[in-house]
Amino acid sequence: MALTRRQREVLDVIRNFLQRQGYSPSLEEIGAELGLSSVATVHKHVSLLTEKGYLRRTWNQNRSIELTDADQAHTSRLPVRGTIAAGRPIAIAESHDSVAVPHDMLRGPGRGYVLRVAGDSMADEQIRDGDLVVVEARQDVRDGETVVAALDGAGAGLRRYYREGDCVRLLPAGPSTEPIVAAAERVHVHGVAVGVIRKY
Repeated sequence: MALTRRQREVLDVIRNFLQRQGYSPSLEEIGAELGLSSVATVHKHVSLLTEKGYLRRTWNQNRSIELTDADQAHTSRLPVRGTIAAGRPIAIAESHDSVAVPHDMLRGPGRGYVLRVAGDSMADEQIRDGDLVVVEARQDVRDGETVVAALDGAGAGLRRYYREGDCVRLLPAGPSTEPIVAAAERVHVHGVAVGVIRKY
């Protein structure tokens, strides 16, 4: 069953906490990670994730949240390929990490990867410094999509893509960085951003 954005965030917090600590978070710890002060709201999200088959709980016990096989069936581990600039283009640095990503973010298996964001030029699009961006590896881009693009094969940046005749306009989502306008053949799109993973 499809998850809402908030349910996906709750599931990500639980999954990441389990990976880091080896035991499940309390409802209070989940709320603190997401900036939610109401334990009742967190309980509601956990209950819905349980109903949808992503979690299993032993009621009336602390730290009893477990991921189910259904959660693993609905996620893939994607490689974190390194760091991408949200600002001035930089070379993508290598990384050996991986993160779990829901299948419904991508068109097909093996088509995606994850990049860590450096800079705040896409903050108006809710992509912030330190976020992980899920990228679908494709070149068929529609106007307005956020892309990983390189100019003249040097460095890569995260920008909004617009085709204008023989040129491409790459726009930041913030006032502090200038747009880039270049001939289309100078712009190489590595992929399209399809999701954001944030640790609070």
